[in-house]
This record gives sequence, structure tokens and C-alpha cells, in this order.
Amino acid sequence: MNNPNKLSTQDFRRYDEQADEQFYAAPRLVVHIDDQAIRALTTLLAKLLPPTGAYLDLMSSWRSHLPVELKPIRVVGLGMNAKEMAENPQLDSYLVQNLNTNPTLPFPDAEFDATVCTVSVQYMTKPVEIFREVNRVLKPGGIFVLSFSNRCFSTKAIATWLAGTDAEHVQLVEAYFIASGHWTKPETAGFTPKNSDPLYAVWGYKV
Repeated sequence: MNNPNKLSTQDFRRYDEQADEQFYAAPRLVVHIDDQAIRALTTLLAKLLPPTGAYLDLMSSWRSHLPVELKPIRVVGLGMNAKEMAENPQLDSYLVQNLNTNPTLPFPDAEFDATVCTVSVQYMTKPVEIFREVNRVLKPGGIFVLSFSNRCFSTKAIATWLAGTDAEHVQLVEAYFIASGHWTKPETAGFTPKNSDPLYAVWGYKV
């Protein structure tokens, strides 16, 4: 398993190091995984997320893929493009923040029951700091679910992600949990339907 504490600065570099605000300035109202992968994700979230409570959609966009049968009291989005998040029907509120320049989340301790990060972990340049902040804003026992595929904006994904296999991506996200501390042992799932985008998920609970 990769140890993120032993990764170098070069491992977290991107081909495109222009400000993320420039790259994400124009809204992209597209989904980044296909319908089968979305269904697999929604089914998994229905099993993992608490049926009520406050959710944080980290690195959010115009779709959250939350199951309709869940009834959260509040869903907050934090992402890079306000227009995208304004189009998201599952968000009750949202704010714009670049976690790669400021990984500190603007929320009180123990604010949320669950956090999701959908097909975006590959863009984190400060993952351990972000995972620690997610842990801080979760209530005890709160869950953090990260999902990803083999698709990405390659110019903005970190170097170690682009160099890794799908299995190594899972191991890397597991290592983020371990390195940031105060999580249960990370759990994983993988879905590789025929003629569909593969989908992987890693999650842990705050202890």
C-alpha cells in the first residue's frame, strides 16, 4: 500500500499547474461516469449513508447521485463552480472553495453525519489534510465515502494517480484514511459491469 507520507512533492504535481479556479471557471454540466456506474454508486450509497441527517458533498458539481429514498435534513455542496452547484437539485446550499489551496473546511466540529466525494479524489493535492478536516466536521460514527473510476481530467489528476492501476488507486485512498488518523479500517467495493465504466469506492467511519 502506498504511504502518502512518503510521497514526494512531484507525486502530487499535475500536468496543468495553472490555478484551479481558471480550469473550473466554465461550468461543465456533464456526468463523469456512465449510467451503469451511476446506478451502482447510488445503490451503494443507499446502503451506506444514514437515512437522515446532514450530508456534505465534497468537491461537488451539478449532480450528487444521492438515492432518492434517503431523506437528509440538509445537503451542503462544496466545489469549484457555483453555476454547476446551482443546477444540483439535491443541494440545499453550496459554497465555492479550492481545497488544494485551502484544505480547511469552513464548518464547525461535528457538523455532518456523512460526507461523500464522487469521482474527485484524484484531484486532491493535499489529501491527508483534507481527510483530517472531513474527520473533524463529521459527528462521531459519521461516514466518509469516496468513489472513483478510471476516467478523469488527466491534466488535473495528480501524477501518482495517473501512474497507478485501478487496484493501486484503491490502495492509495485507503492509505489516505490511515495516514490522516481517527478512522475505522477503510472498507472497499468495486463494480465492473460489462461495457460500463468501472466504479470503486472506499469508505471509513470517524472514531
